[in-house]
Amino acid sequence: MNGVTLGLDIGGTFTDVVMADPATGRLWTAKTPSTPTDPSEGFFTGIDKVLAGGQQAPADVASVFHGSTVATNAILEGKGARTGLITTAGFKYVLEIGRHEIPRKEHLYAWVKPRRPVPPRLIREVPERVLLDGSVHLALDEAACRDAALALRALDVQAIAIVFVHAYANPAHEQRAAAIVREAFPGTQVTVSSDVLPVFREYERAMTTVLNAYVQPLVSRYVDSLASGLLARGIRAPLYVMKSNGGVFGPRQASRQPVNMALSGPAAGAIGASHVAALSGFANAITIDIGGTSADVSLIRDGAAQLSTEGQVGDFPMALPIVDIHTIGAGGGSLARVVEGGGLAVGPESAGAAPGPACYGRGGSLPTVTDANLVLGRIPPHLLDGEIPIDPELATRAIHDHIARPLGIDVLAAAEGIVRLIDNNMVGALKVVSVEKGYDPREFSLVAFGGAGPLHAGELARLLGTPTVIVPPHPGLLCALGLLASDVTYDYARTCLQRAPDYDVARMQALLRELESAAQQDFDREGVAPARRSTTRLADLRYHRQGFELTVELPQAPLDAATVHAAIESFHRLHEQLYTFADRNAAVEFVTLRLRAVGSMPRITLAELPGVAAGTPAPVASARAVYFAHSGFVATPIYRREALLAGHHIAGPAVIEQLDTTTVIFPGQAAEVDAHGNLVVHLDARRR
Repeated sequence: MNGVTLGLDIGGTFTDVVMADPATGRLWTAKTPSTPTDPSEGFFTGIDKVLAGGQQAPADVASVFHGSTVATNAILEGKGARTGLITTAGFKYVLEIGRHEIPRKEHLYAWVKPRRPVPPRLIREVPERVLLDGSVHLALDEAACRDAALALRALDVQAIAIVFVHAYANPAHEQRAAAIVREAFPGTQVTVSSDVLPVFREYERAMTTVLNAYVQPLVSRYVDSLASGLLARGIRAPLYVMKSNGGVFGPRQASRQPVNMALSGPAAGAIGASHVAALSGFANAITIDIGGTSADVSLIRDGAAQLSTEGQVGDFPMALPIVDIHTIGAGGGSLARVVEGGGLAVGPESAGAAPGPACYGRGGSLPTVTDANLVLGRIPPHLLDGEIPIDPELATRAIHDHIARPLGIDVLAAAEGIVRLIDNNMVGALKVVSVEKGYDPREFSLVAFGGAGPLHAGELARLLGTPTVIVPPHPGLLCALGLLASDVTYDYARTCLQRAPDYDVARMQALLRELESAAQQDFDREGVAPARRSTTRLADLRYHRQGFELTVELPQAPLDAATVHAAIESFHRLHEQLYTFADRNAAVEFVTLRLRAVGSMPRITLAELPGVAAGTPAPVASARAVYFAHSGFVATPIYRREALLAGHHIAGPAVIEQLDTTTVIFPGQAAEVDAHGNLVVHLDARRR
């Protein structure tokens, strides 16, 4: 790849930009305020800023990678297009019925089912029926389909989703209905379930298809504006958009299937974390991205982010493959309060950016985790290297008035309690992606990023049992860096129910060939060279009468009795890992066949830092009193991150400050700077 590559991640507050020179590994970074009313403004402001800072011309740009919250925000805020749904007669209320279980975190008697993106008045039924095996039981009523399109046109819908029963087994009716709708309602955007999610389970398939239609007009306009804006600036490099599965795709596919862009920001963070962990020599890692409002955690195994097909966007299921990320309301802005009965609670409510923590002096009076860390001396009395001052007195007053005095304890004990409680909440989330999935945290490192990740990581690792913590050189920009470490990735799936012992291996093999053919066509459209293409076959299996499936990898060899047996044995082992038992005498069903297709992109690397002899003490910039459990306030050396060189050693207790975060090294821990500038913190200083 000749020229520089750009990665732009648009968040709710800032747009983060990273520009990399793949030949040298040199990075340039920039931050600019996001522009929620028109995110493309922040996008282009960020490009102009980083190009000017790096003295690069538009013609020097080789590729542009982009992660966006446009689709996510439209779903979460209910600001998508007015969408209609055409479905099989008798299935009008699939979205309303949903699933009968109440979400685990909701009150059993007070929970109210969330409003659906398409209300019943915008749903039309048409006679048609395809059976489970793909045979046509009732032909499509084309006249009824045309009437449905005209009725929705009269209701001023902007997009239409088409979801027919068992269309995954035979998409012919959906495809014909789409043609009729486009003829009767020219200009409308049409989404069919057999293109978006050709798998069984009507509710999840219908909801995912509807969400795609719901955001399609907005996202397609946005992607078009980015493409035209890049050309107007003289940037003729290809544009790649981040997907929820940890890969990227081109603007054409992004406009057709924008639901794949939901949760792309956290996915980019997980990919960036896996990249820096690999550079530090760690193939297995647990990641935590702590911001002002939430903490996102995920697991990296053998260098790859783990995927799930049971994701959610807000209140709605999204049954597409996504990076398995668990999010909780825990961040620097999480509010602390005394609850009824005299207990202390922290989060999930947040002070947000406005008014923010009490120490910001913007009108907030309630204590937050940031206020507690400030009182304990763990963060300096300013943010962004002095650009934003924060007031320890305001933090002390908020904790005293709302926590310490009601509980009858001193301010330091209250501040320590706030931090301990939020740490334990986050450890619970870390265990969801590790212990609850059958993985031992002692075999993983912890990659901490985001504005508050490095601040809490040392204690989180101790509580979880991970022996090392990795802090990237630019923790607040890791999502943008992750974009530059992503590959073109497509996921394909098709339900093909096969019951033991009479597996139709020939049919399964033929279906896998169809998926592989679709992958090659998409690679051709994206211009991915044949040498950079690879595919992985997968299958969802379950025990007979089981209500859920587990995904296992299939051998690359053609399917036969031996490879089917190997897949079944993999399923037994995975079931035992997750649930402590496997029934090898039970019948196993193949439910859905999958294909993951990856077009590898040129891999960026971080430039190597100048080095010193390993173990050389790092230069101390200053010192201040920092509070640690069992020690009280300790005179603690303060280091500047930009002054650290490869080989520098820092013994805890210590604090390392930089523009976008603060890292705390706790007593008994020790940190080293590796060749690429990552801080590798050993919880047991004797292991270094």
